Amino acid sequence: MTLTKEAYPARLDIDYVEKHNRKTTFLRIVWSLPILVLLTILTSTGSENSKHEFGRHVSANGGGIVAGLVIATALMILFRQRYPRWWFDFSVELKRFSTRVGSYVLLLTDSYPSTTDKQSVNLDFDYPNAGKDLNRWLPLVKWFLAIPHYAVLFVLIIAAIISTVFAWLSILFTGRYPKSLFDFVVGVMRWSTRVEAYAFMLVTDKYPPFSLK
Repeated sequence: MTLTKEAYPARLDIDYVEKHNRKTTFLRIVWSLPILVLLTILTSTGSENSKHEFGRHVSANGGGIVAGLVIATALMILFRQRYPRWWFDFSVELKRFSTRVGSYVLLLTDSYPSTTDKQSVNLDFDYPNAGKDLNRWLPLVKWFLAIPHYAVLFVLIIAAIISTVFAWLSILFTGRYPKSLFDFVVGVMRWSTRVEAYAFMLVTDKYPPFSLK
């Protein structure tokens, strides 16, 4: 019998594409602006700045919904030991959408990010039984316990950005995204996703592995 290692409750995989569109790659930042604005509005607090001067100050308020979800989920687990399914589904779909946007910006896919379809970005989370699988007190310290990951990810994200620049040049000249660079950037996103699932989405108490795979 072959023993398989238990999969982490948060899993990300992106389909590798051999050929990329050079035109959309060259202008990727320009093509990305509309969907980035949409994502920013979706996750903004809707404060006075974004109401008065649309587009100019909206980026200053990003993350309002995300921060609210983290706090509300932590309180729900702490006091009620519950993680409502609809709450979980909303968090997952928001994360899937933001991951599709990130994948497009990082040149991992040529498909313009959909607000509904998974496309080539396969992101899955296991729904937790809050009363059985989640320690009610851990949400208070998970963000702190994940500090070693923040330090490593800081370096990895810089490396991923540099890799994306090299991939951009490679696609412009050859039409191909080097597979080794692709696997590395996806690995960094996968690592970051596991940390977010543990420390902020709070879907698991299983500590994230230090791994790109």
